[in-house]
Amino acid sequence: MAMKKLFSLALVAGVIGGSLTFGTIYGITKHNVSGHQISKPLQLVDTAGAYALQNAFVQVAKMVKPAVVMITTEKTVTYRYWNPFEDDFFDRFFEDFGIPRFRQQQPKTYKKKQEGLGSGFIVDEDGYILTNNHVIQGVDKILVKLMDSERKYEAKIIGTDSRTDLALIKIDAGRKLPVVVLGDSDTIEIGEWAIAIGNPMGLEETVTVGVISAKGRSVLGTSPYEDFIQTDAAINPGNSGGPLVNIKGEVIGINTAIIAPYMAQNIGFAIPINIAKKVFKELKSKGKVTRGFLGVYLQPLTEELASSFGLRDTKGALVSDVIPDTPAEKAGLKPGDVIVEFNNKPVSDVRDLQQKVADANIGETATLGVWRDKKKITIAIKIAERPEEETIARTGTESMEDYWRGMKVADLTDDMRTRFNIPATTKGIIVTDVKPGSPAEECEITPGTIVRKVNDITISSVKEFQAAIGKIDKKSPATLWIQQAGKSRFCVLKSE
Repeated sequence: MAMKKLFSLALVAGVIGGSLTFGTIYGITKHNVSGHQISKPLQLVDTAGAYALQNAFVQVAKMVKPAVVMITTEKTVTYRYWNPFEDDFFDRFFEDFGIPRFRQQQPKTYKKKQEGLGSGFIVDEDGYILTNNHVIQGVDKILVKLMDSERKYEAKIIGTDSRTDLALIKIDAGRKLPVVVLGDSDTIEIGEWAIAIGNPMGLEETVTVGVISAKGRSVLGTSPYEDFIQTDAAINPGNSGGPLVNIKGEVIGINTAIIAPYMAQNIGFAIPINIAKKVFKELKSKGKVTRGFLGVYLQPLTEELASSFGLRDTKGALVSDVIPDTPAEKAGLKPGDVIVEFNNKPVSDVRDLQQKVADANIGETATLGVWRDKKKITIAIKIAERPEEETIARTGTESMEDYWRGMKVADLTDDMRTRFNIPATTKGIIVTDVKPGSPAEECEITPGTIVRKVNDITISSVKEFQAAIGKIDKKSPATLWIQQAGKSRFCVLKSE
């Protein structure tokens, strides 16, 4: 009886354990062998699945590694120093006590080579290699080592794109090279296997395994085109530019960044390969990437802003300002417009619109669905090429002694324009003081902020401001169009 209980416990433990692990456990069974009871292994879970998964990782490594390269860079850095043992050092020492210096010592300089390390992968058998722009940016020499050779080839830069942190380089190996298979990053799912291959800390041909932790991450804030894949596959310095692949060996991303190790572990980010495909094609053919351009400044919609504009949700991108002499101005877009559709496709947020515009063909006429004056209208706009640098031209004596919702305002004077560096063409009134803890402070309004509009009323003087706020119920929020540091935005000022 005791033996049956032991067998039952072993069987239950095996079934429970078998759902989590692969392998064999032992249970007690009765056998009539010379009158003795013996034990034999009881197979509860077939290990074939475990070996199949393991073999899949092995095959992926064998398939992808030949096309992964190690990139080393050289850069000459000039250092400056002063020699404390030269006479001029003592001249400067005595000068501190009021004794004049006799001559001016010039700093000494010396040059030293600085080396960098990264990864990349071959996307064309003629020697074209994709990597990160930050791996090769500003260097004097780029050397590429293939996995099947000890030789290093000097690479030339075909083109770079700082906005996506991608670069295309090329080597001449004198032979056709193995290439990776590019997958479809739009179809990946959270929880799928992710395999990173590269040269972390100079350790060649390193393979690490994890999963897709998240998609659509925007974490660095360096570009409006951030759309990272997050993974817990170990990524370290030296992995930058290397491939992130799926269980089929297809490249789904380019390893780019990590959260600082002292802050978090196993949080890495990769550029989706579908973004890289377009960049690769343009860099190879033109040496640069062209993107669409509207000519607007955008800000996200908060629930308060959406409500003030009569919208039911926060989907869309709010136009905070329009750049003069751009497609947006010519098409009639205005501050306060909310772009909710681009070419009949819904716009979810600012980043979504930026990506849609960037991918549009230069010169095409796009259709915008715009929410204006609490109704939807359609605006046709011709897409221009995004310039390298965007600039926007930013172009009274009465003051309001009383605070309104925590802020005091005054007419713009020449003195205030000079003090706060406000162009003469800028219209509005200026905030001169803000009370701590007030609705104005919560809205991040500061002294020097220009108020250009209250709700739908344009403001150019304190009198107009007073007339506008006089129409607002004390318990109702107010939507302000303001300008700070040359940039415009909307904010909702709560009641006190």
